[in-house]
Parts: sequence; structure tokens; C-alpha cells
Amino acid sequence: MADGKKLSSLDASFLYLETPEMPMHVGSMAIFRLPEDYKGDFFEDFKAMIVSRLHIAPILKARLEKAPLDIDHPSWVEDDQFDIDRHIFRASLPQPRDRATLERIVGWMHAKLLNRARPLWEFYVFEGMKDNEVGLYSKMHHAAIDGGAGAALTNMIYDISPIPRKVDPPTRGAKPGQEPRDIAANLVDSYQQLFTQPLDASAAAKNLQLPRTGKSDIGSILFDNAMYQIESAVRFAGNIPTMVKSVSDVLGKISDPKSRESLASMVSPPTMLNKTISSERSFAGVSISLSRSKALAKQAGGKLNDVVLALASGVVRRYLQQYGTLPAKSLTAAVPISLREEGNTEANNQVFGMICSIATNVDDPKARLEAIIAQSTKSKEMSHPLRALMPQISNISMLGAPMMVQVLALLYSRSNLSDVLPPAANITVSNVPGPRQTLYAAGAELLHIFPVSISTHGQALNITVQSYRDQLDFGFIVGANIIPHVQVMCDMLPEEFAALEAAYAPPAADIKGAAE
Repeated sequence: MADGKKLSSLDASFLYLETPEMPMHVGSMAIFRLPEDYKGDFFEDFKAMIVSRLHIAPILKARLEKAPLDIDHPSWVEDDQFDIDRHIFRASLPQPRDRATLERIVGWMHAKLLNRARPLWEFYVFEGMKDNEVGLYSKMHHAAIDGGAGAALTNMIYDISPIPRKVDPPTRGAKPGQEPRDIAANLVDSYQQLFTQPLDASAAAKNLQLPRTGKSDIGSILFDNAMYQIESAVRFAGNIPTMVKSVSDVLGKISDPKSRESLASMVSPPTMLNKTISSERSFAGVSISLSRSKALAKQAGGKLNDVVLALASGVVRRYLQQYGTLPAKSLTAAVPISLREEGNTEANNQVFGMICSIATNVDDPKARLEAIIAQSTKSKEMSHPLRALMPQISNISMLGAPMMVQVLALLYSRSNLSDVLPPAANITVSNVPGPRQTLYAAGAELLHIFPVSISTHGQALNITVQSYRDQLDFGFIVGANIIPHVQVMCDMLPEEFAALEAAYAPPAADIKGAAE
């Protein structure tokens, strides 16, 4: 990362929306098991392993460089004062040093903001747990990474055998910076190419790349922004047919009476989960079988994501029923959808989302899953036309916008508007596919990797699940002023899974007949 790389509007939005009560980093709580005969210092071994592979993931050595007066999005630049000891820390657990204690501490640590003067990530190693286990809490700012990029980073950092693989050292040699005369020459050359190529407006628009200075003085920022606006205008013109078709598809669906019913189901009722959150978090994790979850999805005629939504629905329904606050209308979930193509490992955000009813007004687990399958199909159909628009929307850049968005975010946070405004969705549910093979770090076997995501004003509860080997690791994170002990809710998930499996089990008479 020799030259600065400006953040996209989507990546930068996670910086602008961040407040002391609403940190915008994501992370995980990983559990490792050391070999029985391990005699080394795992913390030092782990740190040395990360140091030897930093060049594989350049984002780990990149810090933010703000534009003067915040007139434009910041850039990622290489931190020339990078110090690994400011990013990987040896931590300790009080007695009884079990996973429940680790979860409470992770919830407390996840509420703390990252230091923007350094690369936006931190690892904490907890040694001395029961059964030769080691805990690793990691957090990284969402401006640098999404779930898909996080899974890719996991594959880059970890090994597939107890013996760490050899990684070639980085090659030396810095790319010389461009002089103003070179930039002007490149600019002229770019225009010549644009007008001398065969007429193919869409291809020319897509491939147009004007030169940048990559510098952070105000003159260079204005110049680079002008180049960006020219590129954007040309690309916008080239994408007009696609955008017109997307808007036409959306209008067509809205005017369809059947779609109006689907839109009505996406309206979220207010609940105790849709309030202003404090600067404290409660976290808990739980695991279930991946293969059994997939078998359930197949039996129901749905996808794995439908089963995840059904389990989240059942858990929230049970919890709200205990407090007598379950609304008659079904709750909804905000579901992120990845736009990342297979093999894309760029450290940035490539997502959009949909709102889906999760049938919390249906008592029977089987009928609830079937209702969710039908609702998620409709939600995908409604959101599909918007997918083509996202690349155009996600990278809008306007001088002065960063400062304006930060002021609005702080105003929203301080005014408690989320206590009175209708919620866009009741909860967030995210499903991130992870590796199926066993992973190792510095010789220790990775047992679990529980996601630790983001809780926001108005959507206090976030349930994110990551698959690993033959398990689904669920991470529950919530504002502690809303649910002080989310472990209570987390413990309900295995019961919901058992109830769903029982609902799809063949009748006892059929089993007996098959045996005879």
C-alpha cells in the first residue's frame, strides 16, 4: 500500500456513523486448543506468526489519513510507525477462567472504540483456560472489512495443518510517486484513449480510470475529486440503461397488488429491542450442527439461511413472551446480502441488504419456518432489482459530505430519536459462510469462531452466525441497557433447534414400521 487508497462511500460511512455509544468494529471470539505436549509461549508464537504474514494482508498495516477539514473521504496509507505490540495483547481471565467469563469480558471490550491514529485492529490472547484452551478476541473496524473479507482474512492468516506453512517474505521496492507533469501527461493520454477507442459506451465507461495524485494536501484532494467526478459522470451515463431497468422493475413490483402485501409484511412493529443503546454490550455464543441444519433446510424446501432466520425468530419470540411484550404483528430482520464474487478477497465492504418478516406471530415451529421461507423468497424478489443499483450508490462522493454525515449521526445519537421513530427492522441476522476444513494458528487447533458484530440505536440485537467445519457458531451481541445478560437468550437456541428438528421428524409409527 505504497500510495493512499481512498475509502469508498460505503466503507467511510462506518466511520461517520460511529459514536462512543455505537462503535463500528466487527470481531470474533475464537477458541483454540493447544497440543497436549505444547511447552512454548503461545502468545509469543502467535504474535511472531502474525508478524511474518503482515504483508499478506496489507490492510493490517494501514492507518487512516483524513482529508483536510474532512472535505472528502479519508484514505488508507501505510503506517510508517507500525508497532505490533500496539495491536496484539496478552490478556488474562479471572477465575473460573471459563468460556462464560470470556464472553462477559469480550462484551465489555467490544464496547471500546479503536484508536484511529493506528491501524484499526486489535487482538487479545487469553491463556490458561480449562481443557488446554486459549481464547482469542479480535476486532477490526467495519470500514476496513465485511463478513466475506473477514472469512478471506481468516484463510490468509491461519494454516490447514498443525505445522505452520512457510510464507515468502515481502519483496522490497517502493513505487515512486507521480510528479505533476506525469499526472498531466497521463490525463491527456486517458482522454485520447477514451475518444480513439471503438464506440462501446458501456465498456469505455466501465474501464475509464483517470490519474490521481494520491496526496493529502487540499489542492491534490480537489484535483483527485475532480477526476473522480468526471469518472463517475461517464460511468453514470454508461449505466443509465441498467439503472432505468432497475427502477422500472422496482416500480413494477410496487404497483403489483401481491407485492403490496409483501411490503406490508416488512413494516416493523416497535419492541423493547428497538431503543437507544448505551455504551455497554452483552455478548454470548453457542454452536449447533451445520449438517443437521442443512438437512432441516432441505426437508423444508428452503435454504440454510431460512433455518438461521427461523432459529433467531424462535429465540426472540420466546424471550419477548417471557416479558409479555411479544407484538401481535411479526417482527422483521435486516439481512445483509453479500455482493462479493467468489475468490474476491479485497478488504472492503461489498454488501447490501433486505428486510424480511420472521413470522414471530406463528406458534408452530414448522409453520413458522415455512412462513419464513415464503417471506424470504418475496423479500429477495423485491430487493433483487436494487442489486444492480448498489455499485452506483455505494461510492457516491461529494465534497463536504463527511462532515455533514458525522454531525447528523451525532445528532441522531444524542437526541434518542430511535426511541420514537418506527424501526426499519427489529433485529439484524447475518450468516457468513466460513471454512469447512480444520484451521490452526501457531500449532493450536481452532475449535470455534463466534462472530462479534455491531449493535446500533434502534436495532439493539445482532445475531451473526459463521459456519466452521460441521458447526454453526452463533454470536449474540446487544446493548447491555436493553438486555443485560444475553446469555439467557443464547441458551434458548439449542432448545429451538431441537423443537424444529422434532417438528420435521417422521412419526414414531413410521419409524417402528420401517424397523419391522
